[in-house]
Amino acid sequence: MESICVLSVSMFQLLQISDDEDETHPNVDTPSLFRMRHRARIERMEKHQREKEEFEKLKQVNKQKILSTKKKILETEKQGGDVTELRKALDQLKVEAENLKEQEKDLSQKEKVTPWNVDTISKPGFSRTVVNKKPEKKPEEENVTDAEWEERMEVFIKENEKIVMKFGMLQKYNDSKQYLLEHPHLVCEDTASYLVIWSIKLEMEEKTNLVRHIAHQSVCITFILKLSKQLEVDPRACVDAFFSKIQVADPEFKQVFNEEVEALIERVQKCAKEKVFKMAMEQEELRLGPGALDPFQVYQSLPDSLKACLLSQNTALLHKTLEKLPAEDAIYHMQRLMDSGLLAPKAEHKAATTTAADDAISSSSVKKVD
Repeated sequence: MESICVLSVSMFQLLQISDDEDETHPNVDTPSLFRMRHRARIERMEKHQREKEEFEKLKQVNKQKILSTKKKILETEKQGGDVTELRKALDQLKVEAENLKEQEKDLSQKEKVTPWNVDTISKPGFSRTVVNKKPEKKPEEENVTDAEWEERMEVFIKENEKIVMKFGMLQKYNDSKQYLLEHPHLVCEDTASYLVIWSIKLEMEEKTNLVRHIAHQSVCITFILKLSKQLEVDPRACVDAFFSKIQVADPEFKQVFNEEVEALIERVQKCAKEKVFKMAMEQEELRLGPGALDPFQVYQSLPDSLKACLLSQNTALLHKTLEKLPAEDAIYHMQRLMDSGLLAPKAEHKAATTTAADDAISSSSVKKVD
């Protein structure tokens, strides 16, 4: 007796691949009817895609707010402040997160029961695969000496200087994102360090606008690295996440980012001034002053207020600053400044350690360094 094979057609119930050709109308042009129905289906698919994208944005914003609130709670607790309101806000955000999970399930179920059609039955599944793994700390990176760091930077610059400089000049977030995805090895501390070094050189050349832009790109790399540490994943896997976050225009995140850019620019300007100052002293052969003191070493040992006076070459401000110091400190710094050649006494006076502070101040001027 022959066996009977039963064909199950249940698997074909979710297929809609006829392109709506089974139904026609005698008074309507058939090709036009097919195009109209196809266009309507495409519009439904686009609407569904927009809903998915908006939902993903809501998820991302909720996640960012939860992380931000947790950070505020920790900071407030350290300062001994009241965190009651913050905890209430965190609980509310967690409730929203649960609601979003339920919505995600509904969207997923809706997607599963949506029939396939000629536009969805065949699509490339992926173009590449990225596996996120917790980065392993390399033993050699934990205790790197200055000499080893310089050697590593020299190799990095030799191999990547041109592409790092190109990244530093990019203006748009999307361009920066795409460039880092194409050159993932640039997502590292060495790139951020090189951009800072480049910024200092540009500041010494007084190219202020370019300094601001290069510093911005350096902070982008720094934030990606910080994000990777928070999420405990490879920094290269955080490129998309960072640029999505910065482009969402979250006011709090952007404020923190901009503050970091401004802080870096201030550090770059200070470092550039000190380098220019040191170079000027070397060029004028001021390595040793009349008292056999190294002017740069004396400068480094000064309080910040006196450093600012020397950098500005403002004698009046120097006198006012010294007057605010205790007499012993004023005499001490005055003597060292003159012994190093940074401060030149007027011809009609000779400063000595036994001179009163007021007399020492009134009889000296800042030596100009061009």
